[in-house]
Amino acid sequence: MGLRCLLSSRASGETWTIQEKRESTNCVDSFKVKVVQSYLEGVDWGLGQLREARAELREVSHDMHKVNLESRKNSEEVTTLETLREVSVNHRQLFAAVSNLPRLYKVRSMVLETERLVESRRLLEAHARLMELERWQDEVLLQLQGPRGSSGTGLTSEDEELVRNYFSGVGCLVDALAKELWAVVGSGLTLSHQNPTPFVSAVRIVEREEALDQIFLEERRSTLGHNTPMPPGRPRCWRDRFFKVIEEAVSARFRSVSYLHTQGPGLASHLSALQHCIMGDLSTVRHFLEQCVPTHYHLTRAYLRSCHQFLQTHLGLVSGWELEGGEIFAVLNWVLHIYNSSEMMGEPALVAELDIEDMGPLISQEGLEQLQNKYVQKVRKSVSEWMHKALEVELTDWQRDQEPDIDHEGCYHTSLPTIIAQMLEENARVALMISEALRDQTIQMGLYEMENLLSRFRDAIIEFGKEHRRDQTINSNKFYLHYLLACISNCIILKTSTESLQQQLCSFPSNRYSRIPLGPLAALDRAVRKACRLVMDHLLFELQPHLQELLSRAWLDQGDVTSNMCGVLERHCELYNRVRQPCRQRLKEECQWLTVVEYVRALMQKRLVCKSNDERNQLAQRMSQDAQQLRDHLQSMEIDGTIGEVNPTALILALADIINVKDPVMLILEISGLVAKYPDINEEHVSALLDVRGDVPKDVRKSILDFLEQSTPPLPPGYRPIFTEILVPSSSMHFCLPTAKCT
Repeated sequence: MGLRCLLSSRASGETWTIQEKRESTNCVDSFKVKVVQSYLEGVDWGLGQLREARAELREVSHDMHKVNLESRKNSEEVTTLETLREVSVNHRQLFAAVSNLPRLYKVRSMVLETERLVESRRLLEAHARLMELERWQDEVLLQLQGPRGSSGTGLTSEDEELVRNYFSGVGCLVDALAKELWAVVGSGLTLSHQNPTPFVSAVRIVEREEALDQIFLEERRSTLGHNTPMPPGRPRCWRDRFFKVIEEAVSARFRSVSYLHTQGPGLASHLSALQHCIMGDLSTVRHFLEQCVPTHYHLTRAYLRSCHQFLQTHLGLVSGWELEGGEIFAVLNWVLHIYNSSEMMGEPALVAELDIEDMGPLISQEGLEQLQNKYVQKVRKSVSEWMHKALEVELTDWQRDQEPDIDHEGCYHTSLPTIIAQMLEENARVALMISEALRDQTIQMGLYEMENLLSRFRDAIIEFGKEHRRDQTINSNKFYLHYLLACISNCIILKTSTESLQQQLCSFPSNRYSRIPLGPLAALDRAVRKACRLVMDHLLFELQPHLQELLSRAWLDQGDVTSNMCGVLERHCELYNRVRQPCRQRLKEECQWLTVVEYVRALMQKRLVCKSNDERNQLAQRMSQDAQQLRDHLQSMEIDGTIGEVNPTALILALADIINVKDPVMLILEISGLVAKYPDINEEHVSALLDVRGDVPKDVRKSILDFLEQSTPPLPPGYRPIFTEILVPSSSMHFCLPTAKCT
């Protein structure tokens, strides 16, 4: 209070008096005294606490001394109790031995009797005896170990080894029983038809063992039995072993199905045997074995799973073999169609038991693609060999001394197109039994091989023509033209087959055959063109003797050359009727075209140069008669006169009109009309035509040639040039000076 007053007065800044100063000094002294007094009281209290603690420590030390003395007195008594404990353990072991003497004496006989029961497959009785022996063994071990929680020394390793040796026959019995048990389970399919009792007994034993395993496991996991060791050989897990034996039995059973004859031609039979074996076993499992096991076994499902796993492994092995085309087809057809069909796993009752998608396919997608590619390669090799043989037979047929075969339409043909078409169609049909994608691959492959064949076929036609030209003087092959026409008909048949195959193609994933090949049609067209060219060459060869006489003095006087030419044309056109359309009409048109071209070419060779109006008139009349005769004769052979907007025989009439013009000055009008109809005519053709007239003045010739040089009309659409095929022979240059002897 005094300190607070002092501080408050100092803070207020009041002036102190002497009395006040004394009071302030007294207050400060009083405060100091109180502080010192409080400190001394605390020190005194602390010293008191220390004195009390020292007294308590003395008491504790005294008590500990007493305890030490007592423990020294009791050490002799503890030694006495240890001896008593050993005596107790020995007594307990002796008591266990005495109480188990009857059982121990019976162990040997029980083991022998159980062995006889196992050998005679009285499995349930044998298992009951075995369980009793195991129970005796466990009780002996438990008694020797002592009660739980006891402070005894427990079971020693020597004691445990002694018991194990004495009951060693029990372990052998377990192995013998398991061996017989799994033999019965493995032969369950066979036993089910004869006597299913052993199989039922085996299942009951498995369930007993599974229950014992669960009991021991639960006891070990429990709190009270946490330190309890598992009996020897536990857990046995015989239920898992049961399904493993089923799986092994399935594999062994299926491997025995024609397994020695699997690789090679017997593969299809092996797969068929597998199918019948699987379905027969499934029927047995569903109708017999399923009734012998608990419902939670789902034995049909387990059997299906084992079958599927075996087939995955087995077919994976088969796929790696060097298979032929037919064998690969058998595998693909079995995997993709038969296995999933209603005849096998597609049966409604089996679909509910097993989800094939969860198990995976028998062969992976990559494996299937590899098999399909191998199949296509094998078929390709076979197709190539057959095409090569067919072409060899075709070349042999060309040398026969008889005309080719005639089909129901009256057309020439050989066996080549029929063989090729049937082979490709058959391969496509067989591949379609697998999938559309494989059908498309096979068609693509066949078309590429056909392209190669047609290339060789065209080369063979060329060589055939060369041989004929070399030997035609001795007439070595009088049916040369007939077989050329047969080749053309063959190509038309192959074209129809090719177009049919191309129409069957459908889209599929990109691979090495990623587009519809157009090569076969182009190769067919090249072969047909070459054969037609050789036909026309042969016609030209037979016309050549008559063409040599055209537009000559003898032709002008006699006039029987054209009739002879018409006879050759008629004979050829009759043979052309043995060719399929549209080449039949094309050959006849080319025949007409060739005749007119050669006729005009003979005119351009200037074999006959007119010297008077009478000769020009006679030449024009003869040319008109020939044109009319050719037209009538060709029309009688059903040949249309127009080819590509051009009438070939009309050209002869047009040229005859130019030759028959009376006034040379009027030639320019006639030639302008000719140029309008035939815009590919050039100055050389007109110049040769004027030379044949023999009366055209130089100025008229010059004006006509100048007109031609200035007027070069374009070729109209659809126009087939004709004069470009006619080459005018170069005229020898006349020497300008008269030939005379030098003086």
